[in-house]
Amino acid sequence: MDLQLIRNATLKLRYGGLTILVDPYFADRHSLPSYTGRSPNPAVDLPMSIDAILSGVDLVIVSHLHSDHFDGVAKARLPKTTPILCQPGDEDQIRGAGFVDVTPLDDRVTRGKVRFHRRAGSHGLGAVLAEMGSVMGFSLSAEGEPSLYWAGDTVLYPPVADTIADLSPDVIVTHSCGALWNGDPIVMDAEETLAVCRSAPWAIVVATHLDTLDHATVSRQDLRAAADAAGVSPQRLVIPQDGETLRYSRL
Repeated sequence: MDLQLIRNATLKLRYGGLTILVDPYFADRHSLPSYTGRSPNPAVDLPMSIDAILSGVDLVIVSHLHSDHFDGVAKARLPKTTPILCQPGDEDQIRGAGFVDVTPLDDRVTRGKVRFHRRAGSHGLGAVLAEMGSVMGFSLSAEGEPSLYWAGDTVLYPPVADTIADLSPDVIVTHSCGALWNGDPIVMDAEETLAVCRSAPWAIVVATHLDTLDHATVSRQDLRAAADAAGVSPQRLVIPQDGETLRYSRL
């Protein structure tokens, strides 16, 4: 498996013979409104051209329709025939943007050698969920590949902990920027990311969704400092830079 962090939640995965693009967010730096009044979003440019990102892509996963996960630039630049997997309920809006091969990931689907399994997520807890709406995570498996659990835009809550315990994934991808919405946490922060590491001592945890949006409260530097203080090594908690590619064999 090759896992390349593009920016924010956007990943390019080479897995089981497929090239999979996750949550494409292609906006230029500072081209979108601020969430908090601190700065326009995104805070940084893409690390490569959109053409390079799209090169070879076989399938796209859209976990939910927030603009930092599937933006107008991505909708315009993705070929309309690109196969897309999404959470149930989002397919009509994606088709309405002109995409013709959209499949809701109700539970499990197989594409080629790769098995996709939708996983539960909660974009915050309590009243904030009325504004955030539903989200999904997913897991991937294929013969000869490490198992992957992409938690997505979720806080650490019992279904996420249960997925880790039941699946025993080799690699776990977290969104760890500690983003707040009107003061409520809507993704994992440093403490919850370290709790994921402690709950899965066999796994590599890859922390993403960092240093891009102005409602974040945790930076890469903050997370690394917290991990160092907790005795969690850079080999166990990996914090890639934008554009960086990680390569993992079956563990």
